[in-house]
Amino acid sequence: MNNQTASAPDRLLFLTCFVALVTTAFGFILRAIVLPQWGVDFNLTQTQLGEISGVGLWPFAISIVLFSLVVDKIGYKTSLGFAFVCHVASVILTVTATGYSSLYLATFIGAIGNGVVEAVVNPVVATMFAKEKTKWLNMLHAGWPGGLVLGGVFALIMGAEMAWEYKIALTLIPTVIYGVMMLRRKFPVNERVQAGVSYKEMLQEVGAAGALIIVSIVVFQLGEVFGWTLWLNVAIILLITVLFGLYTRSFGQPLFVILLIIMIPLAVTELGTDSWITDLMTPAMTKIGLQAGWVLVYTSAIMFVLRLFAGPIIHKVSPLGLLAICSLVAAVGLFFLSQSAGVMILVAATIYGFGKSFFWPTMLGVVAERFPKGGALTLNITGGLGMIAAGVIGAGIIGFIQDSSIEKGISDYDKAQNTELSQKYITDEKTSVFGDYRALDKQKLAMASEAEIETITEVQHQSKKEALQYIVIFPILMFISYMALILYFKNKGGYAAVLLTTHDDN
Repeated sequence: MNNQTASAPDRLLFLTCFVALVTTAFGFILRAIVLPQWGVDFNLTQTQLGEISGVGLWPFAISIVLFSLVVDKIGYKTSLGFAFVCHVASVILTVTATGYSSLYLATFIGAIGNGVVEAVVNPVVATMFAKEKTKWLNMLHAGWPGGLVLGGVFALIMGAEMAWEYKIALTLIPTVIYGVMMLRRKFPVNERVQAGVSYKEMLQEVGAAGALIIVSIVVFQLGEVFGWTLWLNVAIILLITVLFGLYTRSFGQPLFVILLIIMIPLAVTELGTDSWITDLMTPAMTKIGLQAGWVLVYTSAIMFVLRLFAGPIIHKVSPLGLLAICSLVAAVGLFFLSQSAGVMILVAATIYGFGKSFFWPTMLGVVAERFPKGGALTLNITGGLGMIAAGVIGAGIIGFIQDSSIEKGISDYDKAQNTELSQKYITDEKTSVFGDYRALDKQKLAMASEAEIETITEVQHQSKKEALQYIVIFPILMFISYMALILYFKNKGGYAAVLLTTHDDN
């Protein structure tokens, strides 16, 4: 059977991969919904809740990268079976949890399963549809926003009075479906393996430069979790990068390295903003009588529909052209979100939703099309880097921007009204990886007068919205980068996918 023809069995395998990706989104959205209730039921601090939320992301990203090194040897079916076990175990451990430690472990196991799913489904779909990678990767990744919408709506229908254990158990629905479907599916051999490209040649596509980027961000994330010193982080990064470089004797494909760097602002624009959008839009959405979470659900629904019907768009516009257009649209959408009020918020959210829809899968498609020798590794390193960048850089820098914007807003109010709110309720200077900043002291604010609280809250709400203006720089940087790549390929005769000749292309 030719893996590129998308016959009926292949389409069922694609559907299996799609449902597996839906499962990862179910786990993500349902945990986010019940997280506040865990704080009440288990008497958890905000720090503990933050740690549980964090462990749902960084193992996800790291397992994508690590499994990419061995998934071809283990086998896709075996790997997806391991992800199934992780998802079932995570749900069981979560609903029977007795406190912080068991919730942390359950979330960690679920995140590992999510990462393995990504490590499997991306190269499987890229191999099955080798001549239409970008189209089918977009359709595959419709599973993520689709799962966010479906899981979120199910939980909302169940209502606030329904026990959180039942909401978490919803994850078992897509888990069981993909677990049963995979049993009779025959998974393809990766196109790299079919073409006889060696394991070392695959590593050479990444090279020392690619290794330096991904190892740096992974090690710094682990260092943050385990409390490693800066010098220990640097030593580990240099050791791994040097050993990798000596073994591969390759700098790495320059274009791949460039795409890795572009993936960082892309992840900040899409996932980093998504992680804050509910909080940022709460004040404005409350004024029109809607929960802010509906902004995320709404934009996710837009992504789901557009990704499913990405094929015709990609046939008319090259992948890089589509990414350039989307970058510009996302920048406009974010700017309007920062300026809009009332119903216009939904209009701005629609523009932003259109802009971000094709980012992630189209970038994966470009990597898969241009670097098929990299197999599962180049494809999943790109996705893994994006996921870690969203958590490490995206969420952090948007938080930093908010704190700085709120401090400036209160200072400006003091100057205009001749008040001293900054002296009373702004902290001393703090230091972060993004620079020095001053933030609102919530403990002191809790003891403020009603009039002061009302004033600061109004300034805070406006400053949070204005923070989105600063995020616009990321899609603008992406637009410039993609336009530069379009010009580069134009000088080379145009963008085209690289096809490998397989040993059994019959």
